[in-house]
Amino acid sequence: MFASAEAFARAASLRAELERYNHAYYVLDAPLVPDAEYDRLFVELQALESEFPELRSADSPTQRVGGKPLASFTPVRHALPMLSIRTETDTEASGARAFDAQVRRELGLTDADPAVEYAAELKFDGLAINLRYEQGVLVQAATRGDGETGEDVTQNIRAIRQIPLRLNTETPPAVFEVRGEVYMRRDDFARMNERQRERDEKTFVNPRNAAAGSVRQLDPAISAQRPLSFFAYGLGQTEGWTEALNHSELLDQLAQWGFPVCEQRCTALGADGLIAFHDKMGARRESLPFDIDGVVYKVNNLALQRQLGFRTREPRWAVAHKYPAQEAVTRVTDIEVQVGRTGKLTPVARLEPVFVGGVTVTNVTLHNQDEVDRKNVWIGDSVVVRRAGDVIPEIVGSLTDRRPADASAFRIPSTCPVCGSAVLREEGEADHRCTGGLFCPAQRKQALLHFASRRAMDIEGLGDKLVDQLVDAGIVTTPADLYGLTVERLASLERMGELSAQNLVAAISKSRETTLARFVFALGIRNVGEATAKELARHYGRLDALRRANADALQLVADVGPVVAASIAHFFSETHNASVIDALIAAGVRWPETDGGGATQGALAGKTFVLTGTLPTLSRDEASALIEAQGGKVSGSVSKKTSYVVAGAEAGSKLDKAQQLGIKTLDEAGLQALLAQSDLSTNQEQDNEANS
Repeated sequence: MFASAEAFARAASLRAELERYNHAYYVLDAPLVPDAEYDRLFVELQALESEFPELRSADSPTQRVGGKPLASFTPVRHALPMLSIRTETDTEASGARAFDAQVRRELGLTDADPAVEYAAELKFDGLAINLRYEQGVLVQAATRGDGETGEDVTQNIRAIRQIPLRLNTETPPAVFEVRGEVYMRRDDFARMNERQRERDEKTFVNPRNAAAGSVRQLDPAISAQRPLSFFAYGLGQTEGWTEALNHSELLDQLAQWGFPVCEQRCTALGADGLIAFHDKMGARRESLPFDIDGVVYKVNNLALQRQLGFRTREPRWAVAHKYPAQEAVTRVTDIEVQVGRTGKLTPVARLEPVFVGGVTVTNVTLHNQDEVDRKNVWIGDSVVVRRAGDVIPEIVGSLTDRRPADASAFRIPSTCPVCGSAVLREEGEADHRCTGGLFCPAQRKQALLHFASRRAMDIEGLGDKLVDQLVDAGIVTTPADLYGLTVERLASLERMGELSAQNLVAAISKSRETTLARFVFALGIRNVGEATAKELARHYGRLDALRRANADALQLVADVGPVVAASIAHFFSETHNASVIDALIAAGVRWPETDGGGATQGALAGKTFVLTGTLPTLSRDEASALIEAQGGKVSGSVSKKTSYVVAGAEAGSKLDKAQQLGIKTLDEAGLQALLAQSDLSTNQEQDNEANS
């Protein structure tokens, strides 16, 4: 069935409306509609394009995030080379005067001639990109590369919502290439690194590296998760476009056509105007929401730019005027170890105070032992500290030629400096971790919150603020202490009334009745998620059998490899953890136990399901419970071992991968039908057993 003219018109209207809302939200920072209204229109467009694939176009907002992971990037030869701008090494006012004098000399101007007009802009610290539009639609995005040939990163660039998929004009040029910088705001960078730390994943060094690495991800789904931004600042090849008279007008035109153009720019007359801009932006540098490492001066008149031409591979009409490097030398007085809330041990260099980047720096994180070794930092060393616009200072490296005779190398300790538990570094991991998860004071709050979470012991009402109070007051030190809390003790806490206290005590009491899988998951064992906890519970059936198992025996459990097995064995071997588990059992926490043995009953035994998207009536938890009740397994990723993918609305890359691998897909109705067949099969087996 083909789309009607009405469907084509509606899809075009939705695309235009959604892009208008995108531009207002991401470029102008002036939202026009609530999120719910945007989502409603987006879903309507998705449904239309799903029903009539011929409606799907390259400029559709639904195409911003998507596409299969690439094996590698395709080379792109630039129609016009992306040349570098010369850098003025003199960071003082004389650098601007030297550039203005050179321009005047090459234009043949004398002292009697008027001052040259320049366009003055910021020099962004990011990744240069060329965007190619044909008939107004974005068809390709490429990195600078070596200037002649870059890499095709179109799929990843589409995910940046500041970049228009279609030019905002009724008469677009046949070809229009826009050049600009992909960057990451400092606040976005800080939030992203915080999420990385919360997930115990590697953090990024600085916004520039994070932006460049995000653009060059082979999986566009990963790029789409990164908070990238964009500024346009110039052109590449154009066909069918009436050129502006000067560069500042060009930037205004780019803004009118939907591109974000930095507001911190101006036209400046002569060297004095350039110096004023350089000084002004230097004073504001630290307060900008993004990193810059200098400013850029361009002769404003485009005809004069052509007259000046190029020197080798650099334009004579432009220069980058950098700011002084924000680095300083100081001495490492000690390297201490901090234990994070997830047990990660982080070495922190204590420095002799040094003023750099506008602040006095006394401490710098060294992240992990590999970082310490890579930068060759010893206690007593003189080191270079940089804070070049970065929010977080870093040690660039050690000046080994100044290393004193009494300097000492640093090694991560083998026991936790907070609780004395063993420190473990898993194979393939950069970080060392304390294994005393249930006991270690540094991990106490995180352990309690995880223990009480909905998928674990499900203690409703035990949130962050209350856990802070309980731990800070010394009332609760391990999860077992929760079961000794009274209404009177809780009611005495700040912002905790008697009714709330009664409800929490009731929730804690209710949580005593649980399942072995939930209990194992609640313990917070490294690398043991919900699915693994369920497999352990199925295999062993009893907690005492699980606690006695060694690493070799644990690898007999489905989906448990050497790393996970080592984590489990280490956890149960720690005396501190064993004491907490015993105290929980003594407090009345209990669950039904079985003989285990790894046998999984049910008509769906041996079948693996993956859920993606939103089902009409079932939540993901409900669907998982129904599948597991019939012996099936629910996985978070699609592989050749997957039996079925159950897909709902807005199914993403998992559905694409299932189709690529030829895996059978079901909607909710199909799942319900399969479950009904399984119920019938199970009942028939039970009848046969009863009759035999």
